[in-house]
Amino acid sequence: MATAAKKETTIAEKLDALYELQKIDSEIDRIRTVRGELPLEVEDLEDEVEGLETRIVKIQEEIKEIDEEISDRKNATKDAESAIAKFKEQQNNVRNNREFESIAKEIEFQELEIKLHDKKAKEAKAKIAQKKITLDETKERLEFRKGDLKNKKRELDEIIAETQKEEDDLLKSSDKAKSKIEDRLLNAYVRLRQNAKNGLAVVPVDRESCGGCFNHIPPQRQLDIEMKKKVIVCEHCGRILVPSIKED
Repeated sequence: MATAAKKETTIAEKLDALYELQKIDSEIDRIRTVRGELPLEVEDLEDEVEGLETRIVKIQEEIKEIDEEISDRKNATKDAESAIAKFKEQQNNVRNNREFESIAKEIEFQELEIKLHDKKAKEAKAKIAQKKITLDETKERLEFRKGDLKNKKRELDEIIAETQKEEDDLLKSSDKAKSKIEDRLLNAYVRLRQNAKNGLAVVPVDRESCGGCFNHIPPQRQLDIEMKKKVIVCEHCGRILVPSIKED
């Protein structure tokens, strides 16, 4: 008989510890709900700001590369002009028409090269103009989003400052309560909390119904729950059931 009494007490203590843990975790949930979506909004804004900064660097590098291309084409144009001048001098000293025509073809080729470099340089300048427009737009958006981020962070910091100590104390209490519960029950509790939209894994009987899904509980099952002789879960939602809360 003594063994049975010890077993009943142990299960009752486990149920009490589970419900105490649920109350603590529900209060932590309440605090975090007050913060709402702000942490996620801050995180998203931080990612966007980082992305915009990366994009600005990339555009600036692309403009630099195109500038270098324009510079290279200018140098190539100068080389072609020098070559043309050299070929024209050679034409003055040719001995026959075949040599003259050969040099003339070289001059024509260099002139075509100059036209090509000029065309490509103009296209490159147009690209730079477009990229500078995109760069200015991106910089403007970056400053705008930085302002949003600053405001959201300030708002979040104010809320955290108001609730952080309370949350820290509750987290310590939660860890303490968890240490009193065996791993099997604790794992079941964590799993139930993750699957429940409201985070309720342990609920009291309320008006002869499950405090989680509100389905009716048969009288005999209610009696078993009141006696706390074993862990009983709701047949409908799977939540762990504890006796109804007695009003003072």
